[in-house]
Amino acid sequence: MQFRIDGAILGRRWYLPAYLTHRAAQGFVSLMIIVDAHEDIAFNALSAGRDYFKSALDKRRAEAGTDAATNEGLAMVGLPEAILGRVAIVFSTIFTEPDRATALAPSAFSNQRYKTPREAYDLGIQQLDYYRRVWDASERAQPVRTVAELDAVLATWADGLEVTDRRQGMVLLMENADPILEPRQFEEWYEYGVRVVGPAWAGTRYCGGTGEPGPLTALGRELLDVMGDMNVLLDLSHMPEESFFEALDRYDGQMIASHSNPRRFVGARDDGRQRLLSDTQIRRLAERDGVMGMVPYNRFMHPTWVKGDAPIPGSRVLEMIDHVCQVTGSARHVGIGTDFDGGFGAESTPEGFDTVGDLWILDTWLRERGYGDAEVEAILSGNFLRKLRQTLPA
Repeated sequence: MQFRIDGAILGRRWYLPAYLTHRAAQGFVSLMIIVDAHEDIAFNALSAGRDYFKSALDKRRAEAGTDAATNEGLAMVGLPEAILGRVAIVFSTIFTEPDRATALAPSAFSNQRYKTPREAYDLGIQQLDYYRRVWDASERAQPVRTVAELDAVLATWADGLEVTDRRQGMVLLMENADPILEPRQFEEWYEYGVRVVGPAWAGTRYCGGTGEPGPLTALGRELLDVMGDMNVLLDLSHMPEESFFEALDRYDGQMIASHSNPRRFVGARDDGRQRLLSDTQIRRLAERDGVMGMVPYNRFMHPTWVKGDAPIPGSRVLEMIDHVCQVTGSARHVGIGTDFDGGFGAESTPEGFDTVGDLWILDTWLRERGYGDAEVEAILSGNFLRKLRQTLPA
């Protein structure tokens, strides 16, 4: 059986590769949906030339021996895999890099770096325009800016529908708030469709960040006030403890940590520890009914792993989920935020995760570990969907 899906970017068509249609024919599409709370789709398209409509394996073949494969890793993300992996909703980032933060930069050859706020704004608009082209080119990927648009996408995942009926909803998440020229200018970005904001990556004009610790700045406090008035979802990932706790105390709205693992799994390693959450941070986030997304990236899951080592067991992802559930007392505060293709590829992920299409295995693994239907649904999709329903306009 060969499924054809129309609507590749710029008028082309793309086809599901044979290994995916084989899974579909085996009943693969009967599984529960997944929300992935973090993917740098536009960044990868503009910086590494990665067409979202192409399968991850096709990208790998095309990139063999190129700078993209060397710098970005083996591609994991493509809409064909996402559809059959039941990734119904993806938080799609507008992510720009400060030029000074070369030690953190996912790509040594990124064209998405800025030196001034205006340059950051212009790059953010470029990424926004990329998403608009995706949405215009194919009905397979659609924006989610309202509850009505969310429900329309989810309706395409009802039991009994064909694979070719599925749609993926894309929620715009700004990672690094420097493209916001000044706090009130965020109203413009909201009109453009941005519904989630992470003020930090490295340090920004709004707060400290990874490798550059510090509190919220005066601009950052004003930005949170503007976001609160607009009921915008705040993403705490990359915020160091000073700004993390200040935001928890100051922000009245809903919040998540889209791609942040528990810190305890990396021991004392300096290169991952500050990016991850302590048990105190996890508890405080849960007290605000927040949700944190697990990142299946070996370096953020193991105290000594380095690129080139053997992959760690996939069960480590389950151990992290278990830990968050134990610390918070329920399965209400954990989800998935892969950050796949966010500066690492399949060579750096745990066993069982070759592309985004493999996220479905978490359904089986969680049940085998003793999680019930309601808990599995909450972890794979329900918790982040709750945050969207609490913040999206009707």
